[in-house]
Amino acid sequence: MKNRLLLIATALVLAVGPLARAADAETELGAKMEKMSGAFRAVRRQITDASKNADTLAKLATIRENAEASMKFEPAKKSEIPTAEQAKFVAGYKADMKKFLELLGKVEAAVKANKNEEADKILKEVGDAQKAGHKQYKKEDKKK
Repeated sequence: MKNRLLLIATALVLAVGPLARAADAETELGAKMEKMSGAFRAVRRQITDASKNADTLAKLATIRENAEASMKFEPAKKSEIPTAEQAKFVAGYKADMKKFLELLGKVEAAVKANKNEEADKILKEVGDAQKAGHKQYKKEDKKK
C-alpha cells in the first residue's frame, strides 16, 4: 500500500513530459510539471554516475522546487470529476504530492551519501509511479 501511494505520487509529478504538453501545457501546473520533467530526464540519465552528483542534486532541487509550487494548483482533470467528488480528488492529489516529496527526499539522501545504485532503484520506482499518477490525475490527450 505504501509503495503504491509513493508510486502514484511520484508518477504524478515526474513523467509529465510529452503527456502534459497536450492537456496541461497552458496551465501553470503544466508549466511546473514540464520543468520537473526536463530535470527528471536528466537525472535518470546520470543518476548512477557519482561524478555528476552535484549536478544531479541541483536538478533534484529543481524538481523539489516545482513540486512544492505545484501543490498550490489543481489538476485540469478536476473539471471532469463530479462536483461532489472534486474536493476529495484535489485532496488526493495534494496528499500524493506530499508523498512524492518524501520519496524525492530519499533520492536526494542517497545521492548525497554517494549511494547512486540505491538512488537509481528509487528513481525507477518514481518512473512507475509517474504512469500511475497520470492515469489518476492527468487529463487525456485529445490528439490521440
